[in-house]
Amino acid sequence: MQVDVYSKAGEKTGRTVELPDNIFSIKPNEHVVYLAVKAYQANQRQGTHKTKNRKLVSGGGKKPWKQKGRGVARAGTIRSPLWVGGGRVFGPVPHDYDQKVNKKTSRLARKSVLSSKIKDGQLTVVEDFTIESGRTKDMVAILKSLGAANVKSLILLPKHDNMVLQAGRNIAKLHTQIGANASVYELMDCKKLLIQESAISAIAGVLA
Repeated sequence: MQVDVYSKAGEKTGRTVELPDNIFSIKPNEHVVYLAVKAYQANQRQGTHKTKNRKLVSGGGKKPWKQKGRGVARAGTIRSPLWVGGGRVFGPVPHDYDQKVNKKTSRLARKSVLSSKIKDGQLTVVEDFTIESGRTKDMVAILKSLGAANVKSLILLPKHDNMVLQAGRNIAKLHTQIGANASVYELMDCKKLLIQESAISAIAGVLA
């Protein structure tokens, strides 16, 4: 598939780039995308939630009152779950939420999202650029020229670029990532996907 390459000024450069059909032109598989996003979100959970049961709550070592003769219910400890300040029954305990997605499923999910993005007109290929000043306003100007200023956007880079990352880190609706490392969730969570020209080969190398 041939697509136009845009400059950072938002104008067509007059050049085109070939997008591999086996990555950008497949029939999207929504189910594997769902599995990949669900696993990503589950893996973000720390799983450190915890409450104290009656064994862990301090105090309550002594029987509050004698068993018989008071005309009230029996009680063995003031830390019973029935009492205020007592332990909690079946409360949450720390555990691992990690889910695994096999490599083939992960690759198919990313291919499906990329194919959906280009089908919906949300993908733009931009010539390689850097921002030597590292200033946020320069990145904002580029996003405006590419029609991505007021929407959630993702820029995929061919490699780590400190100046681009610095220029974009204070923009709330912008996320910057290395193309080969972009997750399904990151690709899904944007309305405008900007791919630097050299990042296409890096993406193809991972997903081929």
